[in-house]
Amino acid sequence: MNDTTSQEDPLRPHTYDGIQEYDKSLPNWWLFTFYSTIVFSIGYWIYFHKTDTGPTQAEEYAMALAAIEEEILAKQTEEGVVIIDNAALWAMSRDPEIVEAGKAIYALNCLACHGPELQGAIGANLIDSEWVHGSTPMDARRIVIEGVLEKGMPPWLPILGEEKVNQVTAFVMSYHTEP
Repeated sequence: MNDTTSQEDPLRPHTYDGIQEYDKSLPNWWLFTFYSTIVFSIGYWIYFHKTDTGPTQAEEYAMALAAIEEEILAKQTEEGVVIIDNAALWAMSRDPEIVEAGKAIYALNCLACHGPELQGAIGANLIDSEWVHGSTPMDARRIVIEGVLEKGMPPWLPILGEEKVNQVTAFVMSYHTEP
């Protein structure tokens, strides 16, 4: 039996529960990591908390969202995709071709519940000034897409598709004035 370890490293003079320890120093890699962590934490604390140089989490989040939105907008612009928002739907509601296409879609799918003059029968009145689920074109579009199941209106996006949903929304909005 070779007991070279005990001869090279002295035992510490104290005993705890009959156990003695070797008196060894910590490895250099461990000490380097420990001291580096201390230096980093002091630098981090100064940079973010004392000098207010670095961005806060809320600012970083806002910058990341803005970058994502810019990327989506750039991609849609490259592909020639029309961005649908309130202004686009108002513009579509003033285009006679889109309104006529929306009228045909309305006659096939919506007329039974909302009536020929959009005044409602089973469904809601679509030409009055009181809107139950929002008053913007995007709100109307969302209702057409998602439906209102508790009132008996099914979601129309799976049936009609994006383009026809936009056309029927433009048709309904053609009866309203832009605020």
